[in-house]
Amino acid sequence: MIRSRSLRLILAAALTLTIICPAFAGHGEVESPKKGILLVAFGTSVPEARVSLENIGEKVAKAFPDTEIRWAYSAAIIRNKIKRTENMNVPSPAAALAQMGDDGFTHVAVQSLHTIPGQEFSDLTKTAKAFDGIPKSISHISIGTPLLTSPHDLAAMAKVLPATVPADRKKNEAVIFMGHGTHDPGNIYYPGLATYLQEEDSNIYVGTVEGYPALDNIIPKLKAKGIKKVWLMPLMSVAGDHARNDMAGPEDDSWKSILTKEGFNVKTVLKGTGEYDTVVAQWVAHLKEAFKALDSM
Repeated sequence: MIRSRSLRLILAAALTLTIICPAFAGHGEVESPKKGILLVAFGTSVPEARVSLENIGEKVAKAFPDTEIRWAYSAAIIRNKIKRTENMNVPSPAAALAQMGDDGFTHVAVQSLHTIPGQEFSDLTKTAKAFDGIPKSISHISIGTPLLTSPHDLAAMAKVLPATVPADRKKNEAVIFMGHGTHDPGNIYYPGLATYLQEEDSNIYVGTVEGYPALDNIIPKLKAKGIKKVWLMPLMSVAGDHARNDMAGPEDDSWKSILTKEGFNVKTVLKGTGEYDTVVAQWVAHLKEAFKALDSM
């Protein structure tokens, strides 16, 4: 009877210790979460355009001074080109997460640096979820959303983007922000942003290379207003190949060439949205939400 009672007391004490004390790893070491951040951009093969990504990295480091930050590019074509032309390896999101797991990270906030939640973000989400909860690897993953993923984001960017336009642009001159565009349903954020921007400044437009609105949808509106001068600016995190060729290039099918042939005086601005601290602040805000979510996992 006494032995039975003593055994029950010992078991009860052991259970209490299990509940209130932290888990122990092998060899008597206390196991504690190791948090990290993975920034995922589409990527760019234009070295001088990476100033945008460097600025984003600096702002994230300032917001998370005690957290290790790593990078990945979601575009295989960009990764392969960089490896071929610069002999530099930039990991894919899958490779970066696998390495972080091997390096002992248990909690990782993955922040998308895409502009809209299109196919790239969809693929990133699937990849990240596949690594969530892998035994002896990353136990918890949260995902920070792209720049434009809610009505609040659209309203915020409609306030921020006009302030990025060069100060010498006059009110009777048009500004067109060039986005990439996609056939994914996420493309809806481009015309959504255009609507919000029009309420702030009726001469600011949003166009896309591969989606809607297209440049052809905007030109008739410019002519109807009698606009003579147009400013072209990238609505992309970096001023890479699309900005330098599709937007501002000398080829006949670039936006600059098309608008010039239509009789407009055209000015181009080769700065990605990642170069503007006010824009980067929105990505950082999304990352803060994702990082905070790790605490409840």
